[in-house]
Amino acid sequence: MAPATSSSVTLNINGEKHTLSVDHRTTLLDALRERLDLTGTKKGCDQGQCGACTVLVDGRRTVSCLQLAVASDEREITTVEGMAEGDRLHPVQQAFLDLDGFQCGYCTPGQICSAIGVIEEHAAGWPSAVTEDVRPEAGPPPLTPEEIKERMSGNLCRCGAYAQIAQAVARAAAETRTETEGAAA
Repeated sequence: MAPATSSSVTLNINGEKHTLSVDHRTTLLDALRERLDLTGTKKGCDQGQCGACTVLVDGRRTVSCLQLAVASDEREITTVEGMAEGDRLHPVQQAFLDLDGFQCGYCTPGQICSAIGVIEEHAAGWPSAVTEDVRPEAGPPPLTPEEIKERMSGNLCRCGAYAQIAQAVARAAAETRTETEGAAA
């Protein structure tokens, strides 16, 4: 008897469950784009080097071209299509729009998903390669331009909109902090 080459998976994408039969070699990126017509996630290098396909899986940044769909079974997946709440853009999306954090726009969905992950990682106190004091008791480091650049370094922009992207991430992080502090008061 030949081994099975496909499986049924349930992908929880943007709050909706989708059950698919997928070949074991199908990437999450291909399942999103080709099977579910969620084309906001872009195919760039298909090798995990450019970040254009970045999505959030269980709240963490993931390059979907390297994640197999079968490994995403029953996990919470958020794509750029699931960021806004109705007509209200996510603060990161709004900051990218306000500060021209894009030019051609091809990398923008991956940049936005990555930025949301960066802000969450920073708020949780995760250090980066440029964090000076990595002791847990030091708390989150200041979200300096150097921290943002390092944390976003897995996402390439061929148009070179990096300065505006860093500004958009900084603004969205500040707004997120303000919202969180306001909710805690």
